[in-house]
Amino acid sequence: MGDEPIHASDGGDAYLAASDWLTRQRRAGRPRDPRVARTLLDALGAPDPPRVLHVVGTNGKGTVAHLLAAMAQAQGLRTGRFTSPHVEDLRERVAIDGQPIGAEEVTAFVARVRPLGRDGIGFFEWTLALAVDAFHRHGVELAVVEAGVGARSDATLALTGVIGTVLTNVDLDHVETIGPTLLDVAREKAAVARPGVPLVTGARGEALALVQAVAADVGAPLWVVDAAHALARWPAEAPTVDAGWPPTRVENARSALTLARLLGWDEASLARGLASPPPPARFERFRLLVDGRAVSAVLDGAHDPTAAARLADALPTGYALVFANLARKRGLDALGPLRARAGSVWLTSAEPGEDPPPAPTGPGPATSVEPVLEEALAAAAHDAAARGAPLVVAGSLHLAGHARPWLRRMALAAAMADANAPDAGAMLAGRWDASGSSA
Repeated sequence: MGDEPIHASDGGDAYLAASDWLTRQRRAGRPRDPRVARTLLDALGAPDPPRVLHVVGTNGKGTVAHLLAAMAQAQGLRTGRFTSPHVEDLRERVAIDGQPIGAEEVTAFVARVRPLGRDGIGFFEWTLALAVDAFHRHGVELAVVEAGVGARSDATLALTGVIGTVLTNVDLDHVETIGPTLLDVAREKAAVARPGVPLVTGARGEALALVQAVAADVGAPLWVVDAAHALARWPAEAPTVDAGWPPTRVENARSALTLARLLGWDEASLARGLASPPPPARFERFRLLVDGRAVSAVLDGAHDPTAAARLADALPTGYALVFANLARKRGLDALGPLRARAGSVWLTSAEPGEDPPPAPTGPGPATSVEPVLEEALAAAAHDAAARGAPLVVAGSLHLAGHARPWLRRMALAAAMADANAPDAGAMLAGRWDASGSSA
């Protein structure tokens, strides 16, 4: 039920050209507006999926979308999944029953739509159209759709047939677009509420109060995630809550469980969905072999202070940290909580050609600046091996996309060196010890 690893080179030159065309599409300064996506979908002619689950929020929406899709698949539904951003390859965004669509499907879609010559339609709107088209052709019965930015102005709000919604949490993100205040962000995301459609949320505080008001106003039944509530209880046949999962994944799982039970899905399907692997770069764990020593590594796209603090709390202290963040993000704010618990830090570039974040001043662990990512990864891995510490790579999903191939190669080397090691790249199910870790 998990995704197979995919690589951009697998699809050949035609696919690379098609994916390049998609990534170069821009809104050209036009404000985000779901009506543009609606017009595009109508023009292309593929009907919306018959049933849709819509997932929005600041953190965790990708994980919730993956879990809901896995549960739906286990329930016997032909399931489509649309998520963003991708880590290594564009096809990660669109999956049918857990498997990314084929390179030839992307190539054929672009060949069909490129002559339309529609200016001002952005990459996200085109990839949503790609997903809807694929869902129709594959006979998808239910689609799990993750929003891009917010909800009110997001292309995904254009979809019809929504039978359930999740608003994971609300924190300060994309403030230049949907901010600047927390209540502004909450108001934008609360637009996911639809009349008569159950809304599950993990929002708290003043953000929750606003979500409650919006839900009451539009007539959306609201369920606040509560670990003590029967809707969020852990299925008896599922992996145990303390099986090495970070607390954030447990929280996200409870959101998925709550909505799945509201939809009437059976307990066996919920348990099978919880046993599915996480999306790439969401507390994704690898077993590496460095200098003859086993090193546990975690790859996570945490890019805002809240996500970074939660990641740091889920890790043992003293890890070797490789960190980078896109210049437009709050990089240094996200670095703070991760650096505070690290034993050593390497600052590098999230994208080739970008400058690494500046080294913080004041007390803290030894911090190096290494613009070349693979050099930073190698140096941090050697330090982790020497100190018997984990390696942590975090700060941006863009960074994760560039770092993940290196981690997979190192994990494969570890698997080849140990005939008893599980497949390279799989999530660790155990606790934080080298002997219990896997690639």
